[in-house]
Amino acid sequence: MTRLTLHTLDTAPEESRPYVEKAIANNGYLPNLIGVLANAPVALETYLTVSGINSRASLTLAEREVVQISAARIHGCDFCVAGHTAIWLRKAGQPVEAVRALHEGKPTGDAKLDAVATFAAAVIARRGAVDDAELQAFLAAGYNQQQALEVVLGISLATLCNFANSLAGTPVNTQLQAYLPGAV
Repeated sequence: MTRLTLHTLDTAPEESRPYVEKAIANNGYLPNLIGVLANAPVALETYLTVSGINSRASLTLAEREVVQISAARIHGCDFCVAGHTAIWLRKAGQPVEAVRALHEGKPTGDAKLDAVATFAAAVIARRGAVDDAELQAFLAAGYNQQQALEVVLGISLATLCNFANSLAGTPVNTQLQAYLPGAV
């Protein structure tokens, strides 16, 4: 049971309805995160706008999903772990074994993706104040300063979603249940 209203298209505030309609069109169903964010039209608009901006980052889809899954795991947001696991498997075409490792905070076996996961975890743990060795390890893995900031961008997006879901107690949609840790 959610602590905040879980809106549908019919109950969403008028300002949120265009965003809710777009989410339904894009997903084939209404993700519960959108139903929760609909309570605050500016929060919903921010989520969708920043999602669009994040999708234009120079990090690959798989790298961006490593940031999202890592942040959701650290923040304890099962909804976002499941949602981004679905993207990881269905859109990024990444292996199940690697996402299972991400669910547990373990290495995936892909050095570049592991560098992203390690760096994202350090950025979250140190609120951005990573030490020189952590930044250098990320750069030595083949990334650049732009991409270091893109990791921060991804974490900012994840934080909005993770914290909103935690505040609301957002249930995981039936369509995402198969992507929860332990189910994959």
